[in-house]
Amino acid sequence: MPMHFRRTLLAAALLAATAASAGTMIENANGYTLNAKGKLLRFQALAFDDSGKLVAVGSKHEVAAKAKGFKRIDLQGKTVLPGLIDAHGHVFGLGEVATSADLYSPPSLQAAQASVARFAQANPQRKWVIGKGWNQETWKLGRFPNVAELDAVVSDRPAAMERIDGHAMWVNSKALEAAGITKDTKDPEGGKIERDANGNASGILVDTAMEFVYKVLPKPSEAEARAMLDGALGILSSVGLTSVHDAGIDAGADRLFREYADQGKLTTRVYAMIGDVGPDFEQLSKNGPLPSYADGHYALAAVKLYSDGALGSRGAALVHPYSDAPYTRGLLFNSDAAIRAKMEKAMKAGYQVNVHAIGDAGNKQILDSFAQLGKQYPLAAKRHRIEHAQVVQPADIPRFKQLAIVPSMQPTHATSDQNMAEQRVGPERIKGAYAWRTFLKQGSRIACGSDFPIESPNPLQGIHAAVTRQDMQGMPNGGWHKEQAMTLAEALRCFTLDAAWAAHQEQSVGSLERGKWADFIVTDRDLFQVPAEDIGKVGVLQTWVGGKQVFRK
Repeated sequence: MPMHFRRTLLAAALLAATAASAGTMIENANGYTLNAKGKLLRFQALAFDDSGKLVAVGSKHEVAAKAKGFKRIDLQGKTVLPGLIDAHGHVFGLGEVATSADLYSPPSLQAAQASVARFAQANPQRKWVIGKGWNQETWKLGRFPNVAELDAVVSDRPAAMERIDGHAMWVNSKALEAAGITKDTKDPEGGKIERDANGNASGILVDTAMEFVYKVLPKPSEAEARAMLDGALGILSSVGLTSVHDAGIDAGADRLFREYADQGKLTTRVYAMIGDVGPDFEQLSKNGPLPSYADGHYALAAVKLYSDGALGSRGAALVHPYSDAPYTRGLLFNSDAAIRAKMEKAMKAGYQVNVHAIGDAGNKQILDSFAQLGKQYPLAAKRHRIEHAQVVQPADIPRFKQLAIVPSMQPTHATSDQNMAEQRVGPERIKGAYAWRTFLKQGSRIACGSDFPIESPNPLQGIHAAVTRQDMQGMPNGGWHKEQAMTLAEALRCFTLDAAWAAHQEQSVGSLERGKWADFIVTDRDLFQVPAEDIGKVGVLQTWVGGKQVFRK
């Protein structure tokens, strides 16, 4: 063969190889997405280039015209949705669940004791026995568990069990001793040491009182931290989460997130919030906010603060006493001046400020602080958030819109709390609780999440809760305060586009549009065709992040 023919054929082959590797086209899809205004749209195909960016979304013929030479994947009619986003979770907390005693599942105190005993026996090398997930409400105890009940199953070393909401801890005698807690130890500001009739610590530490234990608790080793992160990322991909907002990290977590992002191992995008404005903030904020790192796989542009505790442990701060415990109003973690100073420190450094507030007094304190700080700092530009916004005085709800504060809410909290929330706050205050419809009606954009591992990280279960106001067992019949439910399109939007918007990421993720990252999932059923009671049972078959498949069932 003449040399010039060989050169021509070689050039043609190289051109064909280049064209074939230019990108990927997903065709024959039953696709749903949202436009920039949040309107639901349908599509049959999408295409993305080798950088992982979408080049076309639409009909098969429209996309094919812009994807010549692309590799093709035929979905045979399977449903495609934008990658789902959890606006409030705890990545290492999710990973830690797999390496601690399981107290989420046991239906009674006795079953929980048995679970702790099994874990302790299986892990004799551990200096502390750690567990997570207990809830005295599901145990129907009518009280907190006590130190003697934990001593009965672990007496040879310290044991510390976090409540399901992370705002109370059940400890044994060895843990009290290690933490230096005695009859004379005073309650810290924003916390409480529960005591027995004789004034001795009863084994329950609420909110900031848990710090006594955290200060002496051994830190996870490097290998344990990596195992936690690996485990969490595997879970997140499997439930269709392509992005999560990590609500409170330290310098160690930041280092691992960056390392994983550099190595292409961060299979779910992470928008992280620095936990508080102490030493970790001083270290991590030296160069200011990090809006995007490693092709948007990581960001560190927010700070997480706390106003109060949780409703289940009666640590949430209420304006008036608890309906089922008139001797307490819960706990504000900081004085008005102190929390405002923390918020200002973060704002001054250019960070979005996201504050945990569950009770109506906690929410009021933070709204008042935002109102005061708004005179000096532009609030709307930063999209500051109140995390949970769980029980809010009806008169305070419009202030979210007026002050441009994002309500970052978790639908499954409502369905999990239905067995105790109204007992805690009574029939009047419940009207401002878990009030999604009220927020949406006034034009607030809700960023939805789960608060995993407190709740399941499965966002489809979150969408189910948002639409039905029922738990996964279909309770209660007709839905709990159904007047506050979302439509299915609204629920999808709060777990996609509006969650992205709450992280300043709506230009790159949150919907399937040209120029955005190809973050999408393939499901086993059509979310918009299944009965409402089956929404949470829709399964994820594939998860793609930046045009790369990170999970396949």
